[in-house]
Parts: sequence; C-alpha cells; structure tokens
Amino acid sequence: MRHRVLDASIPSERDEWLAIWERWPGREIFAHPEYVRLFARPGDRTVCAVGEDEGGTILFPLVLRPLAAEPWAAPGERRWDAVSPYGYGGPFAFGEGPREDGAFWRAHDAFCRDAGVITTFARLSLFDAQLPRLPGPVEGRGPNVVRALGPDVGAIWMEYERSVRANVKTAERLGVEIELDWTGARLDAFVDVYEHTMRRRGANGWYFFPRSFFEDLTRGLAGQYVFFHALHGGEVVSSELILVSREHAYMLLSGTRAEAYPLRPNDLLRHRTVQWAAAEGLRAYVLGGGYEPGDGVYRHKKNFAPDGQLEFRVACLTHDAVAARELEERRAAESGWAPRSGYFPRYRG
Repeated sequence: MRHRVLDASIPSERDEWLAIWERWPGREIFAHPEYVRLFARPGDRTVCAVGEDEGGTILFPLVLRPLAAEPWAAPGERRWDAVSPYGYGGPFAFGEGPREDGAFWRAHDAFCRDAGVITTFARLSLFDAQLPRLPGPVEGRGPNVVRALGPDVGAIWMEYERSVRANVKTAERLGVEIELDWTGARLDAFVDVYEHTMRRRGANGWYFFPRSFFEDLTRGLAGQYVFFHALHGGEVVSSELILVSREHAYMLLSGTRAEAYPLRPNDLLRHRTVQWAAAEGLRAYVLGGGYEPGDGVYRHKKNFAPDGQLEFRVACLTHDAVAARELEERRAAESGWAPRSGYFPRYRG
C-alpha cells in the first residue's frame, strides 16, 4: 500500500488529487479538492491522504487545523488536528480487488504522528460500499433520510406520505414554479432566503456562510451543483443547493420564506428534485437529517422516504493520546473549562 498526502495548495499535488478523483467511478463531491477547500479557514491546510495498491484506492480528504490558531493554545504551539469536510467527507475506497486497508491506516497514523496531527474527526459516507475497513469503532449520530431512486417515478410518488402528495398538488394549483439554476444566476436570492431561514431558526453562527463561500463553490465546482428555486409571482420563495455526485444527489443547504409556507413550496421543490435526479440516472437523493433528533425538519424529510433512513456515522481517531489529554488538562486548568459530553476531540468541546 503506497501512502502519500497531497496538498491542494501545491498545483501539481492538487492536479494529482483531482486526477485520482476523476478515475473513481463514484466521484463523490465530498472528496473533490475544491469542495474540501471551502471548509478551510485561513491558516488551515487542505489535504488528501491517498492509499493505492493493486486492489484499489483510498481517498481521505481532510482539513488540517493549526492548534496555534486557538485562543487557548500555549505559546509556541506547532501541532494540528484534522477534520473531514462538512457532509459525508470520507474516507472513501474504490477498486475491484482486495485492499490492504490495515496498511493504509498504519501508514496514515505514522504520518499523523510525524506531522504533529493529534486527532482526526471523520464524517463517514452513508453508503457502506464506499467505506474502507476502519481502524476502530464508529459512532452513530442519528438517522439521515435517503430517497432511493429508479426509473419508476410513479412508484416513488406513491411511496411519499399522503401529505406530500397533497402539498405538491396545492403548490402547483397556487402557481408555484420550479427553476433549475446551474450557474448561481439567482445566488443573491438564494442567500437571502437561506439567511432568512437561519435567523428564524436561531441557527448558530457556523451556518451563516460568507458570500465568498458561495462564490467559490459556484466557480470551483461547475457541474457538481445545482440550485432548485421555487418561484411564486416571479420571486424566489424557497430554494435548495443540491450537490451532484456520479450516483447521488445531496441537499446541502436550503431555505424557505415563512410567509410562503401556505404555498407549500418545499414539497414541490423536493418532488421536482426527485424527478430530476431519477431522470439523470442517480441512485439516491440524500435529504440529510434534522437540527435535533426527530425535529420537524427531520419529520418533513422523512415524509419523502418513510422507509429510507440510514445512520449518519463518524469515526473519532486519536493519533497522540498523551497530547490530547495534555490539551484537555491545559484548557481546564487555565479557564475552568469542562468538555461537552460526547464532543470530539474533547479539548475542543
């Protein structure tokens, strides 16, 4: 197993990363270097650990975060930790033969120790066939809704909850129209609707992305995203940003104006997404989960796939347990801080 780490800031390595991604039949958007780069702050590194042998390939995209950037860091801190990008960020595996996954993890752990990477938090694919064997247990973080697709959209329609079918018909009767936007032509409208929704829900600051985030996404990932806009009277009243991989579509971000709820635009928007994705030959449309277990957002999504739930899982890897414990003790000693239950890594909780 040949292990190496490619850095997206180095043009030749970024090109090599992209070439490997393009050889992958699945081409999940979450492993694309420009997607991973979206979630890197100034000072972070966007990298991909690659393992290759005769049996196949492992891609593990990561954002390396310097601990020196944290306000609680000690003077002279030079270590890092790692996180996979938002969504379902890897590691991913592909190939026809048996791989030496254990060899990849041994080499990767050695790289992390040498580079001063203390921990890694990995958000895993929902689809088991995309996962390599992992070096330790995984943790479930709640169900996500996955709408299986196929050529028989009529059968999919009948699998929706009755309320969805009624709401789609209501939206159509009231004149809601759906527009696909492959270029971000209505980006201003999307951002306005999205931020309106986040404010209404009291979302934390992480969900308020700067304008540059969307501009970088539309510029760097052409063909890998599409906006679905619900219009009424020519105005965008609901909108979703969909990520497009070779086999799957993913709802990344969405929003709806509160005053438009009686028009039922959400149901029509998601039904049209299902129709489009099925016509494109995609295998599944991933709607994701809710903000809290079993909340209204999750229940609404579940109406489109009553039997289509898969567990969202994460892997919490510690490469240097002594250093992780030292950081936790330092924070506790200096500020009276205590880690949040279930948070990883604990020293960031």
